[in-house]
Amino acid sequence: MIEMFDARIVETGRLPLFGFFVAFMITFVLTRVNVRLIRSNVRWFRNVTAGDVHIHHVVFGVVLMLAGGVASLAVPDALVGLDLAAAVVFGMGSALVLDEFALILHLSDVYWTEKGRASVDAVFVAIAVTGLLLLGVHPLGYESLGLDPGAGAMSPVYVAFLVVNLALAVLTLLKGKIWTGLIGLFVPALLVIGAIRVARPGSPWSRWRYDHESRRYQRAVRRENSIRRPLIRGKIWVQEFIAGRHDLIPPELLQRRTEATDRARRRRLARVQRRAAARAERKAVSPFRRKTRTWAERRAETRTRRGAVTRGGNASRMRTRAASRRRDRPPAPERDSRQAPEEEPPTGGRPRAGTPS
Repeated sequence: MIEMFDARIVETGRLPLFGFFVAFMITFVLTRVNVRLIRSNVRWFRNVTAGDVHIHHVVFGVVLMLAGGVASLAVPDALVGLDLAAAVVFGMGSALVLDEFALILHLSDVYWTEKGRASVDAVFVAIAVTGLLLLGVHPLGYESLGLDPGAGAMSPVYVAFLVVNLALAVLTLLKGKIWTGLIGLFVPALLVIGAIRVARPGSPWSRWRYDHESRRYQRAVRRENSIRRPLIRGKIWVQEFIAGRHDLIPPELLQRRTEATDRARRRRLARVQRRAAARAERKAVSPFRRKTRTWAERRAETRTRRGAVTRGGNASRMRTRAASRRRDRPPAPERDSRQAPEEEPPTGGRPRAGTPS
């Protein structure tokens, strides 16, 4: 084992890369253990704060990456030990930064939400790429084809091979196959497979090129449900086993819920205040006075209504009787204007005063 390590790592000059790889994985595991204990409210594990400010571990990661990167540039190549130490520091900082990759991507604390899985995906990609580099697999696989990019005779062939592989990698990534595109940079045969097969339903290539009624889109949906979904569930299970469950409510959804709850509380409070004001207004008048006033108002209204009906009925009956009397009265006889008007006999049978008997 030691001889293999010397032959594959030390003699090939990959010792700093090996130190980076080991420091990266150990720091990531310890960080996830620490944050899971903090989430479980273990007594001796707390978040780092400065007053009311929560200092995320991405801050320490940036500082360590800066220190390790500058040190690796400043250390001469002959000092392998110092170069290894700088690589270890850089690996520790990279693990802390990529562990909060989702926070940097969304500019929000989505560590334990569904979006926080992007951090674990970024860490897995970094581990896979670094592991392939340790195994001696170089990007675009020019060594497997016997191409030497430094040789003048092979330079045009290498450039053409490089351009074709990059184009296939971009096409594969546009089809939504992230892992195939990244690992295909080291194994070019995967790029050919990823570029030929149909795109994933939600990928940019599918939105641009596939109609929802087309056969290719239907085939992509069937493959997504039958092949990719089980693989994604398995990947999520491994991620949650290592990094913990990402099951918290997203901050924006939590904010919307808080605003909706606040609006409902304000409406409920206004309704209670209106009811209290109406109740106070009713209590301002005593029950007896309220009943008396209601009875008096009802009596006055009844009298007014009856008076109007009675007056209207009496007047109508009086008009009807006067009209009937006028119709039944005989017409008066015509008189000559030259005759003196006859005197009417006195009423009561007694003669008037000054009248001969």
